[in-house]
Amino acid sequence: MSGYTFVEKALARAAHVESARAGDVLDVQPDLIFSHDNSAAIRRIFMQTGAQRIARPDRVAFTLDHAAPAPTTQHAQNHAEIREWVQEQGVANFFEVGRGICHQVISEEALILPGEVILGADSHSTHYGWLGAFGMGVGRTEMAALWATGELWLQVPEAMRITLTGQLRPGVTSKDLALYILGQWGADGGQYRSVEFAGDGISSLTLDQRAVLPNMMAEFGAMNAYLPPDQAIFDYLERNRQRDYTPLYPDDDAIYAADYTIDLSTLEPQVAIPHSPDNVHNLSDVIGRPIQQAFIGTCTNGRYEDLAAAAQVLSGQRVAVRTIVIPASSEVLLRATRTGVLQTLIEAGATINTPGCGPCMGNHMGIPAPDEATISTGNRNFRGRMGTAQADIYLASPAVVAASAIAGAIADPNSILIQHAINAPGAIL
Repeated sequence: MSGYTFVEKALARAAHVESARAGDVLDVQPDLIFSHDNSAAIRRIFMQTGAQRIARPDRVAFTLDHAAPAPTTQHAQNHAEIREWVQEQGVANFFEVGRGICHQVISEEALILPGEVILGADSHSTHYGWLGAFGMGVGRTEMAALWATGELWLQVPEAMRITLTGQLRPGVTSKDLALYILGQWGADGGQYRSVEFAGDGISSLTLDQRAVLPNMMAEFGAMNAYLPPDQAIFDYLERNRQRDYTPLYPDDDAIYAADYTIDLSTLEPQVAIPHSPDNVHNLSDVIGRPIQQAFIGTCTNGRYEDLAAAAQVLSGQRVAVRTIVIPASSEVLLRATRTGVLQTLIEAGATINTPGCGPCMGNHMGIPAPDEATISTGNRNFRGRMGTAQADIYLASPAVVAASAIAGAIADPNSILIQHAINAPGAIL
């Protein structure tokens, strides 16, 4: 008999059964369930079930991040209802306005552990695969049922494997890798599959880079995405870990529905052009397209290394278009403050906003005008995604977004970085 994939092992564990195969239907008891500003709407559905109490409040997390601070009275009312609900139900993990984006925050808080199952009322819950966990997004009705019962039935998906070899060249990032995958196999290439990464190339990625891959696999149609955890992950979790865990790894003889290999050293910077994240082109093919706004942030690329990469490009420069920077969490914001990254961004003319989702879903803090183009480090560029149906959105890495902000058009950061190196003290010409 063949071995098991990661997803077969993880869902079997969560369903308390000895083993499971793709296609099996299981009653899964997740280790953590979470929601964000949509918790007020979920609460109204929950009340219709007749349930009075959340079944496992110790394994529930709420964040206020999608419209934070509240941009309208209605959003403020939603937040007020959520705060009241937290107190009434004794929810163990509640993160206020300013703490940051749900995916970043509950990763930092070590509420996500290798081998565990996390179900979240946000489509980018695939994010948690960077920690070796199963993460999946569910709808509001499913989340209300999870509050009431602590379990949900799931069909075990087929798995596909993407083996990463080699190392990324300077100037190429895991965002480029994610966009390359979407461009190669389409937005439905991972539809209802477990996308399981493998290979020595993973260890060459920093932790901030690793988080990008499973996050962007939501745009690939994936049910979940997974990176095998290593010592770097275990060390990261030790800061805040409150319970034991057992990492899970796929068996060597597991069977995959599809199997791909990518040599990281062959990749170049990528850009997704309107109006789909799989409409991907080499950066060199789209240089010069005008933009009116640059946005650095989101759960995809709002971490410290993303801000630092942008600051490296922007150092000593001035932006030509409005440039919005939103750290993914207060922890990221503090680190950027202490290291001078924030000062560099501000001196270049960038605007710094409250940690959270900001304009990514079109709520506030950077909604474009009709016929304006934004280049963003986000994950989606569907028409209307940032709140304006008549506005174009390009997706790229933080360094490309920063270079484009200087040029007022899509630009390659390499020429700027080379000039920085030439001007650096002690540079050999």
